[in-house]
Amino acid sequence: MLRQSLLFLSERNDFKNVLFKLPFAREMSGRFVAGDTSEEALEVARQLNDQGFRVTLDLLGESVSDRAEARRASEEYAESLAEIDAHAAETTISLKLTQLGLDIDTDFCFENLLEIVRGAEELGNFVRIDMEDSEHTQTTLDVFHRVFEQHRNVGIVIQSYLRRSEDDIARLVEIGAPVRLCKGAYAEPASVAFQDKAEVDASFVHLMKMLLDGGAPAAIATHDERMIDATLEHVARNGIPEEAFEFQMLHGVRREYQKQLVHNGLAMRIYLPYGSQWYSYFMRRMAERPANLLFVMRAAFGD
Repeated sequence: MLRQSLLFLSERNDFKNVLFKLPFAREMSGRFVAGDTSEEALEVARQLNDQGFRVTLDLLGESVSDRAEARRASEEYAESLAEIDAHAAETTISLKLTQLGLDIDTDFCFENLLEIVRGAEELGNFVRIDMEDSEHTQTTLDVFHRVFEQHRNVGIVIQSYLRRSEDDIARLVEIGAPVRLCKGAYAEPASVAFQDKAEVDASFVHLMKMLLDGGAPAAIATHDERMIDATLEHVARNGIPEEAFEFQMLHGVRREYQKQLVHNGLAMRIYLPYGSQWYSYFMRRMAERPANLLFVMRAAFGD
């Protein structure tokens, strides 16, 4: 019930406007968001690199309906790539296609993405396309496949709670596409998504095995120890090299566990969001893991 309520609020601009006015709002989001600017995010990224973490930067924002705004986002990603290169940071970038104009015009979005991917390729960097709600799944995959035909330094995200994901993974493995596997963080109907946690988890393990057995570059994105243990068990049983995959977690979530995995010699990448448009991201983090809500309430009230 709490999860559904938080997901509902994540889409409510009226609640966002109230929250933004609260004096402790930015402090609340600070656990999960690295700052408002790429410079602030890169400073956090360098600190994480020094601790043995890989990083992917994500400029927060989605559902853009203005071409000029989509172009500004594209240009900011190009600037971030240049800054990453200048600082020699172990950092890639991650983005949402609705931020690049997917809801405006698919070809316009494709051109914006292609420009970013080309720039990243010239700098020896990589671009990950985040997956959004199920209404955007097919168009997101369509744009990804168009770009992947031309450039291999781009990857995609697949969500284990979607019923279609097995077929999507099969096609992606066939072409050797880099895939980030996560559970999913949007409110979806039962017609398109598993509703029971046990079903979502079973799907995650099944898709993880498909990725690793298929040899595609795999990013296993989860904070769930059972999913991580299942991955390591499958890797050990089948002689899959450790360089064939990495784990990924969100900035600010299970920080001590992240450090433990790095200490154990495992590749770990931190998803590091930044930017002023943090509201929807923040609310989805609360919905994913109720313990996060306790963390931010303590921070807000000084406990």
